[in-house]
Amino acid sequence: MTVYLHEGDLPDDLDLGPEVAVDSETMGLRFRRDPLCVVQLSSGDGDAHVVRLNRPGYDCPNLKRLMADRGVLKIFHFGRFDIAMVELHLGVETGPVYCTKIASKLARTYTDRHGLKDVAREMAGIDLSKAQQSSDWGAPELSQAQLEYAASDVLHLHVIMRRLNEMLVREDRMTLAQACFDFLPTRARLDLRGWDEMDIFAHT
Repeated sequence: MTVYLHEGDLPDDLDLGPEVAVDSETMGLRFRRDPLCVVQLSSGDGDAHVVRLNRPGYDCPNLKRLMADRGVLKIFHFGRFDIAMVELHLGVETGPVYCTKIASKLARTYTDRHGLKDVAREMAGIDLSKAQQSSDWGAPELSQAQLEYAASDVLHLHVIMRRLNEMLVREDRMTLAQACFDFLPTRARLDLRGWDEMDIFAHT
């Protein structure tokens, strides 16, 4: 595994292919209080690219172009949050998208454990460490432990996606899953506009 740290943006000539695993790190989980600090990506080749964003300007045209590129599938785990953060801070709508957490909930109905650690253990045989999950991602320099943690969250999403797709096809739920993925950018936009704690489809 090689982890490439990029300050501010991706290189102009970087090609990550047609499917890119994506995750982000923030100072917290409140949309307008906590800034987006880091975006990490992997093409599924065992390497990760970690972009430490320049705040508050977020001058990163290459990263923005990638997130909005309709020819590149972006693979997330709980994409709802990352997609909202990208739209809020980078000003672009991410798409098309795939979410392994949604796929897991539709395919792995025999369990209520759909966090990345549990999904990665079953689908990819990987035991992820979450030791750096709560750390200072806005620090002037990222530690090696932070970089390795950031990389671990994207390195295995391609394998997980393929395994979940096999289950979704087997259980005849792939079309339903795709409809959910297509709706994710709208769900993220609802979160940003104040409906983050309300299920608008609920009866009450």
